[in-house]
Amino acid sequence: MGKRKRPTILDGSTAKEDVRNKKTKASDDAPAPAPVTIQIVTGSYDRVLHGLTATISPDDQVEFADTFLFNAHSSAIRCLAMSPPFGPRTWEDPESHVSLRRKSKDLLSSIAPRKILENPKNRELGTLLHHSSTITSLSFPTRSKLISSSEDSSIAVTRTRDWSLLSAIKVPKPKPQGRPSGDTAALDGMPAGVNDFAVHPSMKLMISVSRGERCMRLWNLMTAKKAGVLNFTRDMLQQAGETKHSPGEGRKVVWGATEEGDEFCVGFDRDLIVFGMDSTPRCRVMPEPRRKIHEFCYVSVDLATESSLLAVSTEDGRVLFFSTNTDDLSTDPVQSGKETGKLPVAKLIAQVGGREAGVSGRIKDFAICKVAGRQGDSFLISAGSSDGKIRLFMVPVKDLMDARGAKSAPQIGKSLGTYETQNRITCLSAFVMIPREEGAQDSDDEFGDEEIDNLDDEDDEDSGDSDSGNEDEDDN
Repeated sequence: MGKRKRPTILDGSTAKEDVRNKKTKASDDAPAPAPVTIQIVTGSYDRVLHGLTATISPDDQVEFADTFLFNAHSSAIRCLAMSPPFGPRTWEDPESHVSLRRKSKDLLSSIAPRKILENPKNRELGTLLHHSSTITSLSFPTRSKLISSSEDSSIAVTRTRDWSLLSAIKVPKPKPQGRPSGDTAALDGMPAGVNDFAVHPSMKLMISVSRGERCMRLWNLMTAKKAGVLNFTRDMLQQAGETKHSPGEGRKVVWGATEEGDEFCVGFDRDLIVFGMDSTPRCRVMPEPRRKIHEFCYVSVDLATESSLLAVSTEDGRVLFFSTNTDDLSTDPVQSGKETGKLPVAKLIAQVGGREAGVSGRIKDFAICKVAGRQGDSFLISAGSSDGKIRLFMVPVKDLMDARGAKSAPQIGKSLGTYETQNRITCLSAFVMIPREEGAQDSDDEFGDEEIDNLDDEDDEDSGDSDSGNEDEDDN
């Protein structure tokens, strides 16, 4: 009987070992986290449009590769815009997002010191000649519309399907004030032109700020006509650091959505003013001492609660995050005992970069992309400086949420790498590249029939009666 029991025990142990080996094999076959790739495009004073990709591995190692590099214009590039990405399909290339392309291949790509990943489908789509002066701002509110502003005091709405002009809004030029009677300036020599504009997420309202004007203008995009003018008060400009020798004009404007509703922020030289939907100032942003501001935008932290922060890049190489919620606003202790009616100050949540991170030059422009990781969501911040360097930072969303409860603003973020473009960067944009699906096939067509039909439907819904109000004559 002992001999009969021994094979049974051996069989049982063998069965257990087989089961254990199967479990181990299943764990080994678990999919590993895929690397994340972002496309970065920069413009420069040197007329160069430079595209590159940054691939971040699961262990936070970054690898840069050039995608395109050429002279896009005959003068400095002041702004650029990229259309919203869309999901890949079986007949399209998920990397064909950038609006300005080159078709020919660089002959020196084989001996370049850096890795080059060139897309042969990149090509130039055309040139728009709607404006007669320098372009100041570009924006894609949707994939089917491109809005541009210029120093000729005009805002143009272009359809991307055939690049035809749908509407042209004429912004009134400021009247000369305080000029001497013997002034020998040329006719129309006053500063004029649209500095920036911002479209509301509903696509029905737009705000613009112009040179030589201490006000902002509201536009009805359904009729392409002016909806109102909001003047900046003298007290508000003084709190924003604008003196009587300063132009007092808004340099940039952005829309944002917070837990308390929609709001918009107007940027000046050294401060920001946040307005509510009732067009009344809610708070100012920059603490003392104030630094020169170069770029700012709203960053959505939590989609469920619609919580967002205001990100600002400064002259000293920092990206600051502010909270504009009512509970986080505080009164400036320097001015609280002097006068009443002062605007509260937004709360500084955290900062990225600066001298603590080895960044001393100004951050001319930056872009923030949200990615998912093994330890939660994170923000990838691509910061472009005037010295030609692109710095890539990773900021976990959890660190930003934890910093909101801290008394002082901590230094957060991890520097992943630095890329030297050897050009003076003026503008920057970036997006997360969509992974290519298995079995996807390339196509020489930029859009399929289904995509063209969708664009036509969006044009009919968005444009409305905009063609009937192509020009707005204003006597002011």
